[in-house]
Amino acid sequence: MNRGMTLIDRTMREGGLTFRFASLLVVVLLAALTSLIFLVPVKAAESELTPTETVSDMINELFSILKEHQGPELFHERRREIERVIRRDVHYEEMAKRSMGPSWVRMDDQARTDYVDLFVHLLRDALTNRMVQSQDEQIIYLSERRESTCAEVRTRLVGSKLDTTLDFRLIHDDGHWLVYDAIMDGTGLVGTYRVQFASIIRDESLAELLNKLKANTLLVKLFDAHGS
Repeated sequence: MNRGMTLIDRTMREGGLTFRFASLLVVVLLAALTSLIFLVPVKAAESELTPTETVSDMINELFSILKEHQGPELFHERRREIERVIRRDVHYEEMAKRSMGPSWVRMDDQARTDYVDLFVHLLRDALTNRMVQSQDEQIIYLSERRESTCAEVRTRLVGSKLDTTLDFRLIHDDGHWLVYDAIMDGTGLVGTYRVQFASIIRDESLAELLNKLKANTLLVKLFDAHGS
């Protein structure tokens, strides 16, 4: 009887040790899994594109789209593809806001949403027209400068008709570098839009500016090719 009780006691003790060992193993495994979970974002951050890589990839893809979508039958598809790249690599909301200037605060939320979409279309068409003129131009990447969440990529644009500086300004937002302005030979794209928009608003009205954008009758040249 005593031997039977001893065997039961031993089994219970061994069972308790087994349970405690299993519990310890679960804790170790959970700790290991938790470590792996926290390691994943670090790996993702290492693969983030630099400001220069962002600009380079954007320009290369835009010219690739232009090359692969030639002819009137591919006109609409080309526009869609170029707009896709703009919405991915350009901080178009920030560009639109800066281009509107003080009039931005006078717009309600719906007007701002409509205007930003129209601004993207304006930028898409102006960029397409400028790229068509840039077939023989080459971009030479000079330097990159970062300061907190802002960056500037300095380049030189060289072609048969021009040799000038072209600098891209970027902002870091939601884990990505996004272009929000481009400055050619000291003249900024956002500043050019702001001057022309302000002129229309002053001489006519904000509503008329939006009407011109909707009708696609606002012609804003994006960095005319010129000699240095």
